[in-house]
Amino acid sequence: MRLKAEIWTKAYLRSCSAAGVSAVVVRHGDDDAGAIFIKICRLDGTARLFGPAPAGFDTGQFERQWVAHLDAPQTSEADIDAYLARQLEFDRDIWVLELEDRQGRHFLDPWLAAPEPREGGR
Repeated sequence: MRLKAEIWTKAYLRSCSAAGVSAVVVRHGDDDAGAIFIKICRLDGTARLFGPAPAGFDTGQFERQWVAHLDAPQTSEADIDAYLARQLEFDRDIWVLELEDRQGRHFLDPWLAAPEPREGGR
């Protein structure tokens, strides 16, 4: 069984705090199974957004898998906020965590899903 969203979120926030990074819950979703989105603010007006891996990437039922949803260097915080507003239209149970880190670190390395291989090996 996968960890409940609330428990995973608390552990993740504690990990960020241990690294000296400010992280807060901006939107509290469903305690048991809410999808979790992580917005990383670089403090220069740009940001990154990580969220649940789509079906097919999630190979294990025990661990959450993550992918970048918006991660271009010029992605603004407003772009991410608009994206999250659209997500809320579909699912009112999502969590939104926000980190402030000039380096843009996400602390998700052990949970990042591998990118899909491209056709033709490219």
